[in-house]
Amino acid sequence: MKVLLVNGSPRAHGCTYTALCEVAKALEEEGVETEIFQVGTRPVQDCIACRKCREIGKCVFNDAANELAEKAKSCDGFVFGSPVYYAHPTGQIQSLLDRAFYSGGAAFARKPGAVVVSARRGGTAASFDVLNKYFTICQMPIVSSTYWNMVYGASPEDVMQDLEGLQTMRNLGRNMAYLIKCIDAGKKAGIRPPATESQFRTNFIR
Repeated sequence: MKVLLVNGSPRAHGCTYTALCEVAKALEEEGVETEIFQVGTRPVQDCIACRKCREIGKCVFNDAANELAEKAKSCDGFVFGSPVYYAHPTGQIQSLLDRAFYSGGAAFARKPGAVVVSARRGGTAASFDVLNKYFTICQMPIVSSTYWNMVYGASPEDVMQDLEGLQTMRNLGRNMAYLIKCIDAGKKAGIRPPATESQFRTNFIR
């Protein structure tokens, strides 16, 4: 069992990374393998709605989005992390997830997901809400914790003083491990996902 943690911050070892490491530590203590996928400062192209991925099976722009979608195939759960920029997630992680989910959504579908956000002070709730919507359009169970999954601080040292935030990260990791193990046990018991209806697409302007 493996969980992929995506760091949507350009800072490789900043506040978001610190929070993700706390989640990863709890997961590993529960016997779940982890990997932190660092987007870093690599440029990430926005989706241009060309829909070529429907023909070739991957995005035409061969950057971190295709790399993420490929890694997702062998993972059992996901944690998406982002710092708060002007009360929203980074543009980088939004572009990454827009394209990875549109071109490779099958690799994420019905696998548990969670969001972690970090901020000096405000904008966490709005950012948290934006990133959770990727899960709800892809039939993914959302993993929760004992508070909303956010940490506060202007530096990693500050985050390490946010004791409740770190506690929330650890509980999130344990809950993620628990759900992944439950899903695995269900599969072994012969429980299969329900059939998905997909025949209707309603346009409101006719």
